[in-house]
Amino acid sequence: MPALDVPSALARVESSTAADKSAGYNELLQAILTTSTPDTLAANLITYVRSLLGDSLGIVASRPLLAAFVDQFRRVEDPDVKIEVGQKVLELLAPKVVSYEEQDTQIKEILADAYETQEDFRSSAQILQRITLDSSQRAVSDDDKAKVWIRIVRCYLEEDDPTNAFGYINRVKNVLFGVHDKETRLQFQLSRARILDSQRSFLEASQAYQNLSFETIIDEDERLRALSAAIVCAVLAPAGPQRGRTLARLYKDDRASQVEEFGILEKIFFDRLLSPKEVKTFAEKLSPHQLAKTSDGSTVLDKAVLEHNLLGASRLYNNIGLDQLGELLGVDAERAETYAAQMIEQGRLAGHIDQIDRFIFFEGEGSGERKTGHAERVVGRELRKWDANVQSLSEEVEKVTTMIQTQYPDYYAAHMVH
Repeated sequence: MPALDVPSALARVESSTAADKSAGYNELLQAILTTSTPDTLAANLITYVRSLLGDSLGIVASRPLLAAFVDQFRRVEDPDVKIEVGQKVLELLAPKVVSYEEQDTQIKEILADAYETQEDFRSSAQILQRITLDSSQRAVSDDDKAKVWIRIVRCYLEEDDPTNAFGYINRVKNVLFGVHDKETRLQFQLSRARILDSQRSFLEASQAYQNLSFETIIDEDERLRALSAAIVCAVLAPAGPQRGRTLARLYKDDRASQVEEFGILEKIFFDRLLSPKEVKTFAEKLSPHQLAKTSDGSTVLDKAVLEHNLLGASRLYNNIGLDQLGELLGVDAERAETYAAQMIEQGRLAGHIDQIDRFIFFEGEGSGERKTGHAERVVGRELRKWDANVQSLSEEVEKVTTMIQTQYPDYYAAHMVH
């Protein structure tokens, strides 16, 4: 079959009568799609659209032809062709986009699809951001706006860019009351949870994932995956009363025993110390951002485990030397002291540190309230504990004295009575 001479064919169509132009353009489009080679398809389509948007056709005649082109263009399989043609068509539409807003939006969506096929999610997001959603030419519902914004959010999350994603999730939040599509609302919940997770707001992320796991319209496997993500985020959250409440809520979930992370959830919930082997196994399942380094050089997981084990140690000991605490936690004494001081200061651990004797004294549950110094401890409780200890010691002495008097009355009379 001889190669199609597109410029000559377009010249004939352009010179035909107005009644024949519509049919001529549609027939030529089909010929381009069926006879063009992979090397010539993009150039032929661009030449075709340039003619459609030229001076030979008015807006009223060209709009349905451009809509027909968009329908056919969507079926092109080669993403490279879609990207090359799509970019050029948007460039041609730019000066007159007000007259072709619907087709401009569809071209941008097709172009975004092509970028996603090539896993270029940032370019996809940037194309979607150019879609006009506040238009006087066409009505855009809250559902349609939310779908575009959610897609932008998901693209940025794929690029591990929660900062840009956060701006668009807030836009969705502002119109969410008018969004009726259930899938869009679920995508909002999932995207919000992923953003919180990426920003290391693990307690809020855990709650968001668990809420998602209760949605009955999601497949059971997907709900369990959401529950699993909720447990992972709870494990990575800073140890303290707030995380304790989150862990309790997850542990009481009847489905928790079905997920792989239940073992570590149970140990943390009951304040049992975690072994290095358990931590290593758990770390293998984490995402890169969940293994990122913190300001002190440790990973998020390292910090969470160290704080948990420190909290677990407070359940086992009334007091412990800083050197012994460091050995128990697998870190040096200085780091153990630093973490303990931070947790006490933040109200996540109740106790005080004697830096002279190098001992830490635990005092039970943290309140979650920020502490500014040892003077803010509940002095009355300390005095009551002291009084109780003195009373207990006195009672024990009295018991011993009574036993001596009963079994050795002569000795008691000679030595104990004055």
